[in-house]
Amino acid sequence: MSADMMLSDPDGMAQLLVTKLGLHGHPNWRQAFDGHPYIAHFLRVHKSLAVAPTRIEPQCHLDQPNPGDPMFHDFLESLKAYQGAHRPMVTHSIVLAARGDKFDLLVEKLMRRRLRFRMAQRTPDMPFDRLWLGATPEDPRYHPSVDGGLCIEVMPLEPLQMPADTFSVPPPEPRDPKPGDMVRVTSRGYIVRNLDETLRTVSANLDWEPGSPVESLDKEGYRRARMEFTVPHSASLDVIEATRWNGDAGVYLNSWGPGPYYIRIAVNGLQAKAEDLKARGTRFTWIDECEAVGGKPLIRVDPADLRGQLFEFEEY
Repeated sequence: MSADMMLSDPDGMAQLLVTKLGLHGHPNWRQAFDGHPYIAHFLRVHKSLAVAPTRIEPQCHLDQPNPGDPMFHDFLESLKAYQGAHRPMVTHSIVLAARGDKFDLLVEKLMRRRLRFRMAQRTPDMPFDRLWLGATPEDPRYHPSVDGGLCIEVMPLEPLQMPADTFSVPPPEPRDPKPGDMVRVTSRGYIVRNLDETLRTVSANLDWEPGSPVESLDKEGYRRARMEFTVPHSASLDVIEATRWNGDAGVYLNSWGPGPYYIRIAVNGLQAKAEDLKARGTRFTWIDECEAVGGKPLIRVDPADLRGQLFEFEEY
C-alpha cells in the first residue's frame, strides 16, 4: 500500500519530498486523529491511484495517550528497538492491503497455525481492521518469527477506496506524460541478514513466495527476492541480502543493520528527471549501468538531502 518512513517531523518531511523530488501532496492526504495520536501523509508520485497505487508515507506516532489502540505504543517501541535506535531509515510497518476475502483467509490461516498476530480495535475514526504480525495483545512486542523480520502490517483494501480501474488488465497507463514525470513506485528495498531464512519463514507461515527465482546481482553485491502482488503495477518488495561488505548494500547493512532500504520510482525520461532534480537543488548520483534495473541507468538521490532516506529513479 505504501512505502513508509518513520520520523519525528512528517509534516516537514512531506514538504521536503514535494520540494526536493516533486512528489504530489494535498491537505486531504494528511491523516491525523485525536483518538489515534499519529500523523501520516500519503503522498503520490502520480496523481492517479489507478496508475500508481503505492504511495509514499512519511509518518510519526506522538507520545500521547492512545485510546484508539492503547497497545500500539509498546509495539512501536519494540519495533524501534528491533531496527536500531540510530538507524536513519526505520519503518512502522511494511503495509500490505488484502482485497476481498483474502484478509479473512489470512486471519483464519494465522489462527489455524497459532502464529503471533495482533489486531487493533475498530474505532469511529478507523472502523476497519488492521493487523500486525509478530505480536499479540498480551505481548505486543514485535518478534520476527512470523514474517522473518519484515515488520508486516495487513489491512483490507476496501477502506482505501481505490478507483475501479486500478484492477484493470492490462494496468492503466499515464495519460500524456511529460518528460521527467513520475509514473509509479516500482519497488521498496528491504535488507535482511539471511535471505533464505526470511523466505523460508514467510513461505511456511504465510504461503508467500517470490514472483521469480532469487537473483544474484554480483555487481550490486547482493541477492534479491522480488515479492510481488496481485495488482501488477503495485511496488514489489525487494528483499535483499548483501553478499559482500564493500558494496553499497553491504556497507549500509554493516553500518546500520537490516531494515528498509531504497524506494525506487519509475519516471518518463530519466535524463529529464535529472534536469528537474538539478533545478530543485537536489543532489544525486547518475549511474550509467545499474545491474538492479537490468543494466540501464539509475539516479540515486543523496540521502543527506532527504534526512537519510534513500530514493532512486529508473526509466519507465
